[in-house]
Amino acid sequence: MFFTDFGKYLLLIKSVFKKPEKWRIYWKEIFLSMDNIGVGSLSLVAIISTFIGAVMTMQIAFQLVSDLIPSSIIGQINRDSSILELSPTITALVLAGKVGSSISSQIGSMRVSEQIDALEIMGINAPGYLILPKIIAGITMVPLLVIISIFLALFGGLAGGALSGAVTPADYIMGITGDFNGYTVAVAMVKAFVFGFVITSISAYQGFYVRGGSLEVGLASTKSVVVSCITILVCDYIITALML
Repeated sequence: MFFTDFGKYLLLIKSVFKKPEKWRIYWKEIFLSMDNIGVGSLSLVAIISTFIGAVMTMQIAFQLVSDLIPSSIIGQINRDSSILELSPTITALVLAGKVGSSISSQIGSMRVSEQIDALEIMGINAPGYLILPKIIAGITMVPLLVIISIFLALFGGLAGGALSGAVTPADYIMGITGDFNGYTVAVAMVKAFVFGFVITSISAYQGFYVRGGSLEVGLASTKSVVVSCITILVCDYIITALML
């Protein structure tokens, strides 16, 4: 079953990237998808990132109890953890649940109501028209959301450390600004780009090939979240192993 599904997935992706009939129509769908994926998820990502940054600061301070370790290390560990792992991965997992299920149910509903069949009868490349704008929006907006998540996680760490007394603002700022390696941001952006493609393409695949009625659409939506989350974690490991 895995190889059958993987083969159908590759064939669908091949159909998606065929030359569009009219880019003007595609641009409209792209901007709508960018609004749904990016703007629609901004508040959720902001809340989660801020609190995770605050909690991470307190947990790191709890572990570093030695007087021989400077307090600025707390900010440095929180910075590298947020950039390399927490912000890209947690943002992607959250979007897999919110955006992925929405994409799968939307395309699945069109499939069971025979709207996709109508598009194909009219000679329209249905995979390209329905999925390509979502993929472009995903690989564009997910990196932007990850960048915002990183800044908010660092801000949350500053606020959490100051409010709890775990670390002073001066020591925390010294930690996040000292010995910064810009390569970590490049790794985070590669992860965000791959995660954006994974979320949108897998969710669209699950919805595009659904058969049955509303019950099957719901099952496909749930399956898209599960498969997307597992794929995100596997890709996270592979990218980390290759780039670090």
